[in-house]
Amino acid sequence: MPREREDAIEDQLSVPMDFAMILNATHNFSQEIGHGGFGYVYKIGVLASGEEIAVKKLSEISKQGLDEFCTEVRSISRLRHINIARLYGWSVYKEEKLLIYEYLVNGSLERHLFGGGELNWQTRFHIIKGVAKGLAYIEEGGYNLILHRDLKPDNILLHRDMTPKISDFGLARMCARSEKEVFTQHTAGTHGYISPESLLDGIFSSASDVFSFGVIVLEIVNGKRNRSFSSSIGYLLGYAWNKYNEGNWSEIIDEKI
Repeated sequence: MPREREDAIEDQLSVPMDFAMILNATHNFSQEIGHGGFGYVYKIGVLASGEEIAVKKLSEISKQGLDEFCTEVRSISRLRHINIARLYGWSVYKEEKLLIYEYLVNGSLERHLFGGGELNWQTRFHIIKGVAKGLAYIEEGGYNLILHRDLKPDNILLHRDMTPKISDFGLARMCARSEKEVFTQHTAGTHGYISPESLLDGIFSSASDVFSFGVIVLEIVNGKRNRSFSSSIGYLLGYAWNKYNEGNWSEIIDEKI
């Protein structure tokens, strides 16, 4: 990595971690606990404070490159909130790029919601409230506005008491509050969670994240993925809107709850 880029990271987050220590703690990255488009996640042990930690290792073929890595470090390094996954440090060695996070034992909301798990209404409501608080914090709690731009169940991790924590800020954008919205030439995010103005015009704002949050709320209430419904009716969003207009809104609720 060019020294100036490494200096830029250290300016934002002064907790670089030793690569050899991480390599040893993961037994040469053999304890995989998850993976995605970015690469792989490994459990790596316990800090002196007793906190369990995990390492996110970016794949060489990941769509998340150096810019996204730097963005994730800059945007999340100083965030401190119960509903935001905490970043403890980072490590760069040759082509390896690592992010060290708190370890969240219950994995992603995606797995619990769509992987055959059983979530009662109290737990689902607890998750909805937690995500809302975390989203409000990243958009209102700091000097700069942070736009997540990829809010979805796979990027919401759950702690032991099922407290949700927003994670994966690789596609995030920071901007001055006076900007209110940003324009990008390339669409960011995951299809099914991207707001219409972002998808069609590349315009992102806090409203874009709120749109994604709304999709997640419907999925939590319904128990099925947005895109598991027919595209001709507008997926789950169109289905829910039709049922609401028909006066049959209760039909969108998961039978389990």
